[in-house]
Formats: sequence, C-alpha cells, structure tokens
Amino acid sequence: MVRPAWGRGLVVALTLALAATPRSALARADEPEAPSTSQLVAPQLLTPIAAPYPPGAEGDAVVMLAVSVNAAGAVEDVRVLEGFEPFASVAVESVRGARFVPASRDGKAIAATVRFRVDFTKPPPAPAPPPEPDPTPDPDPEVPADAPAEGAPPPAPRPPPDVVVRGGRAAVGAGVAESLARAEVRQLPGAFGDPFRAIEAMPGMTPVLTGLPYFYVRGAPPGNVGYFFEGVRVPYLFHFGLGPAVIHPALIAKTELHRGGYPAALGRYAGGIVDSQAMPPADRLHGEGQLRLIDAGALIETPFADGKGSALAAARYSYTAALFSLLSSDTTLDYRDYQARVSYALSDRDTLSVLGFGAYDFAAQRQTIDPNQRPIFVDPGASREPRDVTRVLFASEFHRADVRWDRTLARGGRLRAAATLGFDRTRVESHRAATDTMTGARVELTQPLAPSVLLRTGADLVVDRYTADSLPTFSDDDDVVVRQRNIFVERVDFATGARVDTVLTMIPNTEIVPGVRFDVYGSGPARAVAVDPRLTTRFFVSDRLRIIHAYGLASQAPSTPVTLPGITIARLRGGLQRAVQTSAAVEMDLPSDFTATGAVFHNAFYALNDALGTAQVELIDIERSDALLAKSRGSAYGLELGVRRKLSQRVAGLASYTLSRSMRTVDGRAVISAYDRPHVFTAALSFDLGRAWRAGTRFVTYSGIPMSPAAPAFPEQLVGVPPARTPAFVRLDLRIEKRWKVGKTGWISGVLEALNATLSREVTGYSCQTALALPGAAAGQPRCFERVIGPVSVPSLGVEGGF
Repeated sequence: MVRPAWGRGLVVALTLALAATPRSALARADEPEAPSTSQLVAPQLLTPIAAPYPPGAEGDAVVMLAVSVNAAGAVEDVRVLEGFEPFASVAVESVRGARFVPASRDGKAIAATVRFRVDFTKPPPAPAPPPEPDPTPDPDPEVPADAPAEGAPPPAPRPPPDVVVRGGRAAVGAGVAESLARAEVRQLPGAFGDPFRAIEAMPGMTPVLTGLPYFYVRGAPPGNVGYFFEGVRVPYLFHFGLGPAVIHPALIAKTELHRGGYPAALGRYAGGIVDSQAMPPADRLHGEGQLRLIDAGALIETPFADGKGSALAAARYSYTAALFSLLSSDTTLDYRDYQARVSYALSDRDTLSVLGFGAYDFAAQRQTIDPNQRPIFVDPGASREPRDVTRVLFASEFHRADVRWDRTLARGGRLRAAATLGFDRTRVESHRAATDTMTGARVELTQPLAPSVLLRTGADLVVDRYTADSLPTFSDDDDVVVRQRNIFVERVDFATGARVDTVLTMIPNTEIVPGVRFDVYGSGPARAVAVDPRLTTRFFVSDRLRIIHAYGLASQAPSTPVTLPGITIARLRGGLQRAVQTSAAVEMDLPSDFTATGAVFHNAFYALNDALGTAQVELIDIERSDALLAKSRGSAYGLELGVRRKLSQRVAGLASYTLSRSMRTVDGRAVISAYDRPHVFTAALSFDLGRAWRAGTRFVTYSGIPMSPAAPAFPEQLVGVPPARTPAFVRLDLRIEKRWKVGKTGWISGVLEALNATLSREVTGYSCQTALALPGAAAGQPRCFERVIGPVSVPSLGVEGGF
C-alpha cells in the first residue's frame, strides 16, 4: 500500500481473490481446455497497486473489476462489474498498469480473466504537521531500524492478502437503516448467533413479550413489519415460540433494519422492514456445523466447473419432539428448515442462480377426552371409553424457490430478472388449514447515468391464491362461520407495481435520494391503488459527522396482528393501511472506533389493523375475525439513541435506548396503545479473555404496558382497579465461548449461552375481582392479581465448528 504525497487522497487496498480453483477464473484461455484433473493456478500480483480516494467523493465504496491478464502477465482489459462513479473510474485506471505472474494450467502460462475487489475508505482528517527533527545524528543513517542484521537471510516477501473487506457505514443511497454483520451477531449474548434475533438490540424496537420475535417498530404493530431474504418475501423469521431463525446463520451476510424512510425498492408494509442479504457464492470448499441440546444444523458449499459455479446446501433439524417423549411430556414441539443455492457464471457478465429455502413448525398437546362428559356430539355407536387425542396448537410451513438472472452492465450497472414460487400453509384450531400458493416475477435495474447520478428502478407482480378449510356449520345462520368467511375464503389476491429512485451526489457533501412507488392491490373483486413518495437526504457535515433526514408514505393491504403463512384478510376490508413516516438522525464517529447515533421520529397511521394495540385480541388469535377487521388511527413519536463498538473487537459493546409514546384513536376516542412501552434499554458487552476465550453479557429492561380498569356491568358492581402499568421487566443474557483452531482453516468451539439467565418473570396484565355493593352493607374494594408468564428462559449448550 502506497500513500500519495498529495495528502487527502487515502490509498485503498486492492486485492485479488486467490484460490487453487478460483471461482473468478471466467472461462477465457488461449489453450484448448484441459481435462478436469489439470491444475489451474490464478495470476499472482507482482507490483503493489494503490488507488487514490477520488477528490470530492463521500463515504466508503466497493468496486468489483474483471481484469483480463494475458500469458505475458500484462493487463489487456479492465471492466467494471460492480461499483459506481467516481470510484469506478479511479479503480480502472489504477489497475491498467499492474503486472502479474500469469495464470497457468499444468505449469504452462495462459490468459485468464480474474476478479478484483477495490475498497475505498474515506480518508481521516489531515494529520498535524510532524515535530521538528531531532538534531542528534543517526548512528547509521544508511541502515533502516528494521533492517535485518548483517549476514542474516533477507525477510521473505509479504504475500498479498487474499481478501480485504472494508464495510462502509452506509452504502450509497441506503437510506436510514441499522445493520449488523455476522461477526458481531455471533458475539451478542442471547441472540444464539442468529442475525434475525439480534435486531431486538437496535433502537426503535419495542418487544411484545420477552424472547418472542414480535416487535412494534416505531409504533407499527408486528403485522406491519415486513421480512425479506434476498429480495424474497417470507412470512416469519423465527421458528415457533423461542426457536432459532429459519435461515442458517452462516448463509446470512448482513441484516438491515429499516425503521422508516426506506428506499423505494422496499414497500407494501406500513411499518418497519427487515432485509437480509445472503453471503456471495464462495470460491472454495467450506462448511459450518452446530450441535446443541435441542437441534443440529449444518451448511456446506463447494465450487464446480473450474470456479464458474457454486453449490450450497444447509439444514437444521430439531429433536425436541424426541426429548419431550423421553420426558413423558404431553407437549410436542418440532421444527426444521432447509436452504439450497446453485449459481453458475454463463459468461463474465451473466450469472444464473437458483435459491430455495423453507421451514416447518409443529406444536401440539396430548389430551384425554372422556365421551361420558360430553354426550351431546358423540356418535351413539362410538366407544364410551376415554381416549387420548392430540390437539394441534400451531402448525405451519413455507417454501420458496427463486430463479434469477443477473447481468453486469456498463459503468457498473446491474440488471436482475427473477421469478419466484412459494407455498405457505398454517393449521389452526378445529383441524382447519389455510393455504397460499404464490407466484411472482420481478425485474430490477441499477445504472449510473453520470458520475453523480445513480438510477434505481424496478417492477414486480405477485399473485397469491388462497384456499382454506371451512368451519362446519351447526345451523344455517351460524354467526361464527359468517365471521370466519371474512378471512378463511378462497380467492386470488395480487399486488403489482413499479418503483424508481435516484441517488444524487452533485452537491458537495450531500446525498439526495428522491423516489416513488406505484402499487395496485387486488383481492377478489376489490381493488386499491397506492402512490408512495419517498425522500432521504444525507449531509456530510464533516469526516465524522453526518445528518440524515427521511420522509415517506408507506401503504399496506389489511393484515393480521402477526404474520402467519397463508392467513390474511380477504377483499381489502376497510381499505389500505397507510403510514406517514418522518425522522431526523445524526451519526457521529467517536474515538476508539465507537459510533454514536441519535434520531427523532414521528409516524402517523391511518386505517390501521392493530387489534393488539387496541387490546381487542391476544397475540395469536384468528378466531376473533370481527376484531381483526376493526380499523383505528394512531401515531407514534420518540427519541432513539445508540452507541456501538464492533462486537468482534477485543473489548466491545453496544447500548440502545428508545423513549417513545404510541397512541391509538378508536371510535373517536384517543387511547394509549396497549403495547406502549415508554422506555426500552439494552446494553451488551463482549470481552476477549485471552487464550481463545470470549465472554459477554446483555442487560435488557423495558417499561410495562398500560392498564385500565374494567367498566362495571351494572351500577351496584364494584370492580378492582389495577395499577396504571404492569411492572418494568429486567433480564440478563450470558454467553461464554472457547475456540480451538483445527488445521490451517478449521475451527471448533464450545458455547454456553442463556437468554434470561436471571429467570425473570414478566407480568402481562391483571385479573381483578368484582363485588356487589349492597345498600347498608360494608364492602371492601376488590383486589387485582398479577397475570405472570414465565420465566421465559432459553439455556443453550452446544458445539460449533467450521472449515
């Protein structure tokens, strides 16, 4: 690495992805193709290369190049695969004069095309001028201080690094989002290495119940939070209850939480959006495995076709059903998931890939039924002996298959066309099942139009065919069946639309991203149209300080309190839900690699389906279809603070605090949301103890939920008065890990982890007594008793490894 003498330009590391069978060798050779047993060696970089940071640019960036090296080791051609101006042009010019040891097959030099990654990091402020030189003469000015002693062999040349990854704090046009890399997630106590579970540590997340993966995001209920993996919509991120994520952690590169003001590419949800990207295809054989007390999982990936292709498979299986059986438990809990991916480079510009994944959950309880106690609906000829039956509490599954074609365009542009198939199914009470068969197609284009103008646009169509098992009717006017038909109804729904936004950087130290979405919704005969404008601005006040403003309108079809596969509200009853999202945030880089954030937000909700927030249903209750159809208006506003040092460092941590208020207006009456928690605080610390030991702890506390007394049924009735709120909840999570190195690239570790190690119990409400006030009789005030759940605690002891 060489630093230019002109000061401000920070040199960036340019690295070559090297492997014995590199994926980056892109099927270009002057010789006839050798047999599959031939040995292929990638080009070796001879001269160090430095690319200066472009004058006037802002932020960090990554540029991926395709570099054609001839048999003499000279660069013949350089093309941009990924990256934007002005970084792309600087990267190309910096590589043109590079020299290589040429690629070889069976010891003979050949021409090859390889991929380079160039990382740009914004330079720090200019250093202070150096002190005056010491007038004392150097005892030997001709010999550097670190030169080898006389007669000693010269030091071996330092090989170029295989990969250098430098992650910017925010990609160009990223909007307002919080993200966690996988290395950080692994060290977060109580997350069990799952990126999806780690998002609860971010500001703006208000839990419904400790440990459960359901959150209010800036006042928006859980059913208004969207989940995407690689651009594909998924119904939920976790297995039932306190289970792990439905995607293997080793497959997830980054998880972003968009709390509002997100890019135009994300939409059709009126709350937050969780968007995860997969690890790119690897150019070498690698794998990971995990064995815990309750489940086991593994992932393996290998390249093929001389590195042009890659195949991956991953799965997780829970043996909790067998454990419960050994313990003679009446409860059955089972879950499993799978992921598979195959990608193949058709050319140096075109890649075809197939991604498939799915998950299954089952929870049931064995009960004894005595027909003698329920004689009304018993067949007269049936046995009158008691018998055991299995009551299904929850059973669901979903599957996705996504086929995509990616093409690299000129100047770093990218075109993607994809088709998706999906199948969702949820079984609920009375042996009924709701099913959704989904088909979809989308096209996405990202193209720089000028050094300071980046266009991002796309269009998509999603068609959902819903079928369901109906309730049996006991009479012609059974009102329960009539209400259920509002949800369990066979129909075809669709959503189609187009979106566009533009990243503008022509104003110095400023990034402006205007955008808009056009969506059309259909459910049976009903139709609705939404036009959602978005605007994000980012001001680079200094090298360490950034100010971000985000404004947007978000629309969503009617939804249930939490997302369940195959279940949604039919015929757009009550119209689209809409949210007006506004926020202003500050990001600051602090000494010792700390980053601090602060934000204020205000969201306004219209025609909202929030049966939880209006205290009309429990968490998962689809029997109350009348309550699910109820609409309300609302608002949420608050302050979010965060400070963070990467959890992968020797001593690291994070802290987040959210101060908020969430309101609902029902039938013209304004009330505090049933899950309004004014204070939510999380703090985590991770310590490298040495000798490959690492320990961490996380402290979580949040306010209780509001309570209100029930109205007397008649004037003489006395009803107990509960406290204004349930007590605050506090828990402590713990994690300790010991790692051993195995060979050159392998590792194995033992992990002991616990969510809610303090065995804290959470108060979810109050049950209040009633009394009758008789004339002339003394009556005491009825009492209220806490309804307590838990302790909800998840201990985990396991072994992890990889190579």
